[in-house]
Amino acid sequence: MFIQTEATPNPNVLKFLPGREVSPGRSRDFASPEAAAASPLARALFGVDGVARVYFGDDFLTVTKSAELDWAYLKAPILAEVMDHFTSGAPLVEGEDVGEEALDEGAYEGEAAEIVAEIKEILDTRVRPAVAQDGGDILFSRFEPATGVVWLHMRGACSGCPSSAATLKAGVENMLRHYVPEVTRVEQTL
Repeated sequence: MFIQTEATPNPNVLKFLPGREVSPGRSRDFASPEAAAASPLARALFGVDGVARVYFGDDFLTVTKSAELDWAYLKAPILAEVMDHFTSGAPLVEGEDVGEEALDEGAYEGEAAEIVAEIKEILDTRVRPAVAQDGGDILFSRFEPATGVVWLHMRGACSGCPSSAATLKAGVENMLRHYVPEVTRVEQTL
């Protein structure tokens, strides 16, 4: 098995491409060892000293390291855990899969529902594929019809990335404002 690695815009995150599906159709974000309890791979990665966060995309995973450690020290043990997992045939998640957290905090009706549908369509077709190339993901959180503010949740390499604010403002906000005039600005949920 050959696992490729790619740098991301976030210097504390490295993207690993195992050459097979990781979490097809559904991303998973593990912000702590406790959050990784149901995933054998995520648990094993948190067992590597210096791993601070794990994210699974369709065909990649990203690992966030502690700022004080160097990738030269961490890369080999992480590669070993990824290879061991995929050659073992162990499931990505054990037990009942409770599903991804619901971020959409509201029920929308009428015109607001149409606006939210447009926002989600643009995120799914134009934004998320581009962000996934950098090892991250952006999820819709909520829309405030009265103010036009869209709240988004950044994950994977985007979470904590020094350039994430620029990505949101210069990229995502401009695109949403262009295609959906009701959007006035974009903010990040924490």
